Amino acid sequence: MTKITILIPVYNEVNTLKQILDKVESIDFYGLEKEIILIDDYSTDGTRELYKELNYKVLYHDKNMGKGAALRTGFKEASGDIITIQDADTEYEPKDLLPLVKEVLDGKADVAYGSRFLNSDKSENFMLTHFLGNKMLTFITNLLYGAGLTDMETCYKVFRAEFVKHLNIKSNRFDFEPEITAKVLKQGAKLVEIPITYKARSFDEGKKISWKDGFAAIWALVKFRFTN
Repeated sequence: MTKITILIPVYNEVNTLKQILDKVESIDFYGLEKEIILIDDYSTDGTRELYKELNYKVLYHDKNMGKGAALRTGFKEASGDIITIQDADTEYEPKDLLPLVKEVLDGKADVAYGSRFLNSDKSENFMLTHFLGNKMLTFITNLLYGAGLTDMETCYKVFRAEFVKHLNIKSNRFDFEPEITAKVLKQGAKLVEIPITYKARSFDEGKKISWKDGFAAIWALVKFRFTN
């Protein structure tokens, strides 16, 4: 049976993790066997105690390393034919993964991205700096790699496993997004975008990405254009 692996990197999300897991569990991914893997990036807010109430495979980091490092750990353990990523907060709506998974499952794409900008009336609370930063990073991606993306920095990325399992991902933080985009584009993956909904949260609500990560993302896009 075809399997889908859902990787959930977690860092201090005690207030939202169970809500997201309930939503993911409620979705029937076209009858696919479902593997959910949590990667705890050294949470200190009580999230680790919450795992005792849950019945999931949890991979632990012994220090905080970043989202990219957590996903690198997760990819190594993923056994699905299709692999996707779900954040542990409530900015994204898990049911929006369904059309992305369908594109990959039906062989119409090797990789599917959920775009927050293809249907902008479904995106809420974008901070201006994050909006402009995302637009700039996507523009640079398209310029360097000859792509036509609208949202490179999106969390929702669905892959055929063979397109990512062999990749040597090096980025530890949010520069994971440009690195993996660069590497799947460079190997000629057929990539499609599907509109998704998005409700941004503030730093007070736990948002972790900052303007500093934008500079790291630009460097990653340039670096991985010319190196592996």
